[in-house]
Amino acid sequence: MTESESKVVDLLAVFSDLAPAADAVEQLHAMGVHDDSMNVISGIPVTEAMLGRPRQWTNVPRIAMGGAILGMGAGIFLAYISPFLYAYPIQVSTQSFIPGPPTVVVLFELTMLGMLLSTFLGVFLDSFFPNYRPMKYVPEISDGKIAILVECTHVEEKKITDVLKKLGAESVKPAEAQHL
Repeated sequence: MTESESKVVDLLAVFSDLAPAADAVEQLHAMGVHDDSMNVISGIPVTEAMLGRPRQWTNVPRIAMGGAILGMGAGIFLAYISPFLYAYPIQVSTQSFIPGPPTVVVLFELTMLGMLLSTFLGVFLDSFFPNYRPMKYVPEISDGKIAILVECTHVEEKKITDVLKKLGAESVKPAEAQHL
C-alpha cells in the first residue's frame, strides 16, 4: 500500500431524518466499518438503540452513587455525631437525644444533595466540557439534521460516499475541524 492509499479521511454525511441515518449506520456496519470509526452528531437526543449502535459506557452512575454515599455520611455526621461533640446536651421535653423524624429529613436531604452535585459534576466531566480544541461540526445540525462522521481510508472514500448518497444523505464531504 502506498502512503496515499492508507491515509485516513474523515467524511461527514448530513441526513434530514433519523430513519435514513439509521439505515446508513446499518449499511456501514455491513460494509465492515466499525463503531469506533463512526460518530453520530445530532442536535436532538438520539439514543444508541435508535441507530443500532452499542451502548456507550459512562462513569456518571458510579460518581452519583459516590456522591450519595458522601452525602449520607455528612447527614449521619450532622444527625448522630455532632450532638455528642457539644459540651452539653440539649434536652427538649420528652424527646430522645436524637429525634427520629428530623433525623430522617436531614439524612434524605443531604443524601440527595450529594447525589445531585456529584451527578452534575460527573456529566460535566464525562462530556469533556469545556472543550477548546477544534471539533468537526456543520451548522445544519443546529437545524435538526443528523450527521454521521466516518473515518475511512482514502481507497474506501469513493465507495462509502456513493453508499451514503444512495441512502439519502443530503451532502457527503470531507470533514474539517473548526473552532466552535
